[in-house]
Amino acid sequence: MKIEKIISNKGNLISGPLLIKPDLTIDERGYFFESWNKRLFDDVVAQKVNFVQDNESISLIGILRGLHFQLSPASQGKLVRATNGEIFDVIVDLRKNSSTFLDWYGTELNQENNFQLWVPSGFAHGFLTLSEKVRVSYKVTNYWSRKDERSLIWNENKIGIKWPLNKINRTLPKLSKRDSDAKSIDYLIKKGEVF
Repeated sequence: MKIEKIISNKGNLISGPLLIKPDLTIDERGYFFESWNKRLFDDVVAQKVNFVQDNESISLIGILRGLHFQLSPASQGKLVRATNGEIFDVIVDLRKNSSTFLDWYGTELNQENNFQLWVPSGFAHGFLTLSEKVRVSYKVTNYWSRKDERSLIWNENKIGIKWPLNKINRTLPKLSKRDSDAKSIDYLIKKGEVF
């Protein structure tokens, strides 16, 4: 497996998140790769990570889910991959004492590259579906908590995420009511709802 550190939209190294690229064994039958190995993963992230739940979603083209996060003590680390189809996966650093506070990173995860994105606690996470149908699977380090769940608005001007809507010939994504009602970064900071 190959591990890449994350460089933000501003060219800064973001401490914590990693892009994980598997080693594929390919032959005439197809391919094989190890998608999860606790010992290797813990070595790569230099800590013992305890995943408590696997989540999966199916989304149609143009759906944007996010930008979601949970506050402490229910904050979550996530290991995300697209097992079918393609997404543009995004994280935003919400750690107020971080040198990369409010920097973002985006990458394509799909069934061809089999990349996984490690999103530690302290980041908002979301994705835009780029193919007709996408299955996203992710492991989380904490259980879902309604009272601790928060959402950052997907098009926050102060962050300026460059969502590739042109790839799907759209000017706006499809959002759930919850994601449409997500909060601005100013609101979240004012309420103390960042890390």
